[in-house]
Amino acid sequence: MAEQFPCGKTAIVGLATHGIGEVPGFSSMELAAGAGLKAVADAGLALADIDALFICLPDDLFAGMAFAEYLGLKPRFTDNNRTGGSAFMSHMATAAMMLDAGSIDAALVAYGSNQRSGGGKLSTPAKSNAWEAPYRPLFPLSSYALAAARHCHQFGTTREQLAEIAVAARLWANGNPEAFAKGALSIADCLASRIVSSPLSVRDCCLVTDGAAAIVMTRADRARDLPQPAVPVLGAAAATWWTAISQAPDLTETAARESGARAFAMAGLAPADIDVVQLYDAFTINTLLFLEDLGFCPKGEGGRFVENGGIAPGGHLPVNTNGGGLSCCHPGMYGLMAIVEAARQVRGSAANQIPDVQFALAHGSGGTLSSQATVILGNR
Repeated sequence: MAEQFPCGKTAIVGLATHGIGEVPGFSSMELAAGAGLKAVADAGLALADIDALFICLPDDLFAGMAFAEYLGLKPRFTDNNRTGGSAFMSHMATAAMMLDAGSIDAALVAYGSNQRSGGGKLSTPAKSNAWEAPYRPLFPLSSYALAAARHCHQFGTTREQLAEIAVAARLWANGNPEAFAKGALSIADCLASRIVSSPLSVRDCCLVTDGAAAIVMTRADRARDLPQPAVPVLGAAAATWWTAISQAPDLTETAARESGARAFAMAGLAPADIDVVQLYDAFTINTLLFLEDLGFCPKGEGGRFVENGGIAPGGHLPVNTNGGGLSCCHPGMYGLMAIVEAARQVRGSAANQIPDVQFALAHGSGGTLSSQATVILGNR
């Protein structure tokens, strides 16, 4: 059955990040609200214009209702879909279809987390399932390490190739004033860093930061009257194949293969059409798997695709141009930051702006490679 998606009929008209890095004294809700207010102002709208709220906080299971109360709004619709870092791409899909149907007029998608200043550890109610718990895995790291180990065994992927991903992220971060981690980072540095869950080392793992982000979406006809360049939403799709990594039939393939294919079909585009890519890089193996599953290179070729600075500044495909979760920020869930960076690239306002960006892809992952969601933005 062909999917009906309002390709280009809705757009991102406001966006913001807020509190990136370490900002003690603020709750996750306060950070999310700060980003939300900035995004609404960026859109040239008033808070009262917002009639739909989409949010997923790490420490509030009822964040949809709490966010409405905090902002003093009585929205027509709230969504608190909790699929981890992919939730925000799913929020966009829902918002786009509701906007096109006329059910809502302006949607605010927001996220915030104080995980660094609030304790310095991942804040999540999720944990290993009953079948995995007896083996005492590091959650969620060991699940990603399993995928990395299998990819290395099956395709000959090396730790040096994974290190290329971390080094590329740092090079992009060095050009982004907002990035939390900067400075020199070499492949040798990565290989010498402490192994946390083999074959992944400290340098294969994302940062722990505070931070928030938000976007505002409305219909394209209204977007033309607003002050900022509109960023049309061309496709948005999600797919979930499992929750526990022990249930994955193939550790080297994720549901990004499905979400990406559907998003590309909605947009009428192919991977070769994409100018810039933002991937949820909680771990280096994520970037490699998603490049393959989204069709930017064949399965098993990810390691060779990223070699020799392939996704770094000056490489053949700009990936995670803000520094990603590995070097820019990772406040518990990074998905909305990837969306903001993709939209900035299409707008022409990114710190590391790629020339003549027409189409950008943002991809989010939730759980232990469990939930995948892809959005395609572009000027069409």
